[in-house]
Amino acid sequence: MAEAEVLAVAGSWVAAMLRSSTPLMMVTLGETLTQRVGIVNLGVEGQMLGGACVGFSAAAATGSPVLGFAAGAAAGLLLSLVHAALCLGCNANQIGSGIAVFTLGLGLSSFFGRGAIGGKVTGLDPLAGSGYVDVPLVGPILTQLTPIAPLAIVIVLVAGAWLYRTRTGLNWRIVGESFQTARALGIRPMLIQTQGILAGGLLSGFAGAILSVDYTQTWADEMTKGRGFVAVGLVIVARWNPFLVLPVTLLFGVCEAATLRLQATGLTLSPYLISCLPYVASVICVIVVSVREGRLGGMPAELASVFGRRS
Repeated sequence: MAEAEVLAVAGSWVAAMLRSSTPLMMVTLGETLTQRVGIVNLGVEGQMLGGACVGFSAAAATGSPVLGFAAGAAAGLLLSLVHAALCLGCNANQIGSGIAVFTLGLGLSSFFGRGAIGGKVTGLDPLAGSGYVDVPLVGPILTQLTPIAPLAIVIVLVAGAWLYRTRTGLNWRIVGESFQTARALGIRPMLIQTQGILAGGLLSGFAGAILSVDYTQTWADEMTKGRGFVAVGLVIVARWNPFLVLPVTLLFGVCEAATLRLQATGLTLSPYLISCLPYVASVICVIVVSVREGRLGGMPAELASVFGRRS
């Protein structure tokens, strides 16, 4: 294969990896921020579905993908309010509340989205026009990617810098480690936990809208295919560190890009089995990191109380 062809293939792989991993990057970051304040939210899958459905509908109605992203993020935020009200307002079990939010998002998106199945919307324009497609390596990346992928990377880096380099980020980490210490320092844990849940919901809804408006540009029932649940596991792999969300989710993107290309080669293996590759890779990563947990650590201490291991 000629050098130009190798660079073109490499550029297409990078573009496919980034497009695939961007929705997962946002929802994993959202769940990371939520868990940093000591709250587990298993409802992120439902929040993603709500964001995907509302974002697609808004983009289709207005013709504006930007409004679609905003509407999807708002939908995720509203669903996260249910989780916040149940956990913090009613002192409900976080696991049960998360499952309730998931089923609520699943049911609402299936009901209200049934008329939009198979529809199409116009996403954002690529970073560069078709005239750049022959530029070695970067040409396919610039012509296949929209501004959403680099924006997502910037959001991850800013969130990591905020969490570890600012006073408010330090307050969030203190609440995640010890309510008693937070109260002694004059911090209001309930307020910060509410902010953490809402931030996670906002990013989860945004992730769903990216999936339907930018990545696939269509809507299908249950189109998230478990990405929200995968995000909950990837938080463990990323050690509750926003900076590590980036490489972890890019690994998922590499695997998903590989499945698409394996199917295109005409491999006789069932496409259902091939499409399991990213999820199998995620499970393997969770197992490997969990085995090493004793040496790596990283879980906020207050999360242990969710499972009854901390008084």
